[in-house]
Amino acid sequence: MNKFFCSLLILLVMSLKAFSQQDPVIKSNFRTIVFWNVDKLYDTNNDPLTKDDDFLPAALKQWNEEKYRKKITDLSETISGIDQGDLPVIIGLAEIENQKVLSDLASSQKLKPGNYGIIHYDNNDPDGLGVALFYRKDQVEILGSKAVPVTTSFDIKSVFKDILYVKCRLKGDNEYNIFVVHWPARTSDDADELKRISVAISLRKEIDNILNLQNRARIIVLGDFNDEPTSKSLAQMLNASNKRKNLNYRDLFNMMYDMHNMTESGSYSENGKLFMFDQIIVSPEVFNKAAGYYLSFGDGNIFHSGEKKPEDSTSGNGIPVPTFSGNRYIGGASSHFPVYIKLKKSGN
Repeated sequence: MNKFFCSLLILLVMSLKAFSQQDPVIKSNFRTIVFWNVDKLYDTNNDPLTKDDDFLPAALKQWNEEKYRKKITDLSETISGIDQGDLPVIIGLAEIENQKVLSDLASSQKLKPGNYGIIHYDNNDPDGLGVALFYRKDQVEILGSKAVPVTTSFDIKSVFKDILYVKCRLKGDNEYNIFVVHWPARTSDDADELKRISVAISLRKEIDNILNLQNRARIIVLGDFNDEPTSKSLAQMLNASNKRKNLNYRDLFNMMYDMHNMTESGSYSENGKLFMFDQIIVSPEVFNKAAGYYLSFGDGNIFHSGEKKPEDSTSGNGIPVPTFSGNRYIGGASSHFPVYIKLKKSGN
């Protein structure tokens, strides 16, 4: 009898272990798409071709394996918590150093069940930080991808990060054209705005090329724009707004526009103040309920994880906790919050 119960117990334990290792179940009525600037995700190895000297064990930041692994764990826990057990189908990422950090993040304990594929192209950014895209291999079919260089007609001496373009099909859904971008930062340089306008023009050309061939194309732009929704680069040059009525197929809708305009919410913190730099922008066809999965106008979201308490913020809202403040180690995941949308199935 004891042998019988022992055998039964072993079978039960093995069954539970096998179940726990299964891929997370995708809720059939939703598809979550995320963007996150993960705030200088460097490994601990020196790359002589990039400015990663501050992120080495012997540097002032003392960036070592323990801190690196903690950041990977914190990032993966935050991403896995966005949809409470249902991992995102697509994740756009900014400020990643190389393929190694992407592989480490994708294979982390919380994200490994998603069996993520990685799309990433090396770029000539002097800091060695670029953009990338994770996709669920069981839920997303990749139809093509490329790195889009930024061209400018302005007299600007600058190196621009490439725009990442991915064409894909979601399981049980339509084809999507995904762009992942990270626009030039704001500094005291007077040419800053022209730099972001240059990227906006290059991105708009790529979008128009798609719409010229298919005016009902589904387009989603994920990015850190270093501009807010009402800025010239976004509202005028990219033609992304909160217009709801009589949308032309060339109009773009900024999912974060109203949140920025009507509340003090933001995705990025600097000196205790929040800015809506991280945004998701879509073409009108994504709102088409008759064509599979779709969005509603109010479906833009910020995921507030690992934030400081409201009293620590001058805006009254919680702020994200960075990994460093200068050279002082804080231990947070990122100075940005993730932003996300949830495509829902028609009829819901």
